[in-house]
Amino acid sequence: MTLRRAGWLLLLLAALGALGAIAAYGVLQRWLDTPLAIGEVAIEIDIPRGQSLAATARELESRGVLEHPRWLQAFARTTGADARIKAGEYAIVPGTTPRGLLALFESGAVVQHSVTIVEGWTFRDLRDALEKEPHLDNTLAGRDDAAVMTALGEDGMHPEGLFFPDTYLFGKGTTDLEILRQARERMRRELDAAWNARADDLPIQTSYQALVLASIVEKETALAAERPRIAGVFTERLRIGMRLQTDPTVIYGLGTGYDGNLRRADLERDGPYNTYTRAGLPPTPIALPGAAALQAAVRPDERGELYFVATGLPDGSHEFSRTLAAHEAAVKRYLVRYRQRNSGR
Repeated sequence: MTLRRAGWLLLLLAALGALGAIAAYGVLQRWLDTPLAIGEVAIEIDIPRGQSLAATARELESRGVLEHPRWLQAFARTTGADARIKAGEYAIVPGTTPRGLLALFESGAVVQHSVTIVEGWTFRDLRDALEKEPHLDNTLAGRDDAAVMTALGEDGMHPEGLFFPDTYLFGKGTTDLEILRQARERMRRELDAAWNARADDLPIQTSYQALVLASIVEKETALAAERPRIAGVFTERLRIGMRLQTDPTVIYGLGTGYDGNLRRADLERDGPYNTYTRAGLPPTPIALPGAAALQAAVRPDERGELYFVATGLPDGSHEFSRTLAAHEAAVKRYLVRYRQRNSGR
């Protein structure tokens, strides 16, 4: 024990009044192991960066949680705990003692909040969700997408599809940019892993093309079991030079002009995302694909099928066909179910 810490211990013993040193030490130890006055529900306290333990102890005293805040300060100084306190937001649970409180503040086990990035979201959806998350520090408000990518160190990169959908945990004071950086790095790892495990002889040449294809697969079905098969249809079409003719790309190209109703005129109006008028993949992803869609894009289930259409069944499934005639028959079956469902029969 250093002379300085020994001095604090003497001050602590003196503060306990006329009790003898041994008795005072016993009182201190009992107090350190006596639960704080928290009640039955955990409470939270925020320790800003640079705030002293003394200020934190006084706040807890003012809230009726901690008696003898100076005892806590003195004990922390004698043990060196005061120099190991980490800033952050902490949850103090019922039963916590002063000794446990110091251990909590030293551990850095701050309260964890979460934000979920949903598969199939667009980058705009992601930004909206981050802006609405009350526990994140919003640093990107007012910046356009290009400025966000510059802040991430990817100047000129189109942001769509680059962020992996998952639930991310964070402590108070985390910025929206930090979440984006985590999601970007996660997508890079997931895409690299998928691309390295790709099937042979795919009609796509780069991992970015795989990302584009995965985003289309993600938007076409919510059924995990169907994703490889849908990817197989698009792979077959790419292989023979047939247009993809997928509605989600057209909808993405319409942007805010899409009102929920896709019209024939929309399918006939040429644009970079119109896969009815242009061959090959669109120039960028159209959504955030999850791991299953990434894996489907690089290991498609190819059965020679070139078409699929919704069955109209409650499970959201699709019917797959190899020929146009079979596909047209499947479309008729879908339309019958659609009309029956909407007629109330």
